[in-house]
Amino acid sequence: MNGNFYLDALVSGNSKVISKIYEINFKQVKRFIVQNKGNTEDAEDIFQKALLQIAMRHKKDGIQINTTFDGFLFTVCKNLWRRELNTHKNRVTNSDVVEQVSEAKDNATAIIEQKRQELFVEMLNKISENCKMILSMFFAKTSYAEIVASTEYTSETVVRQRVFKCKKRLTDLIKEDQRFNSLREL
Repeated sequence: MNGNFYLDALVSGNSKVISKIYEINFKQVKRFIVQNKGNTEDAEDIFQKALLQIAMRHKKDGIQINTTFDGFLFTVCKNLWRRELNTHKNRVTNSDVVEQVSEAKDNATAIIEQKRQELFVEMLNKISENCKMILSMFFAKTSYAEIVASTEYTSETVVRQRVFKCKKRLTDLIKEDQRFNSLREL
């Protein structure tokens, strides 16, 4: 089943398919959140928010998923949880000031982050296979020495130069896309 089947099921409220989504994906999301300063309740909240957000975006914009639905859902959950952690970190909590974050603003930010991620993945798929491989290793925090060992490059200096050129190419592609300006930091 493709990702769009799951999107349609979320919008229509197909409880069998939604239960299957929970069964397949919730454990991974829960593990990520618990390992990153959260608990089971946090994981349930984030998972629910992610499903609602995805359903709203599909209903409104008719989004298409170019990766697996599971990967897409996990990325949305990760982004929501990271933003949640940042929000708590930035909150002032004393007797005089309590900052409340608007749910609507939170959802809008999540949608923008997801659209940025989609633009990034789309542009990553437009660069050469060699650049994709090098950047994937770089983004996975693989050391330059390990990259040299697993490729045909002769030195760490050559790998550094290649990473720089590939990042520049990726950045240029992203900046050239018409969606870039609407997704920049406000």
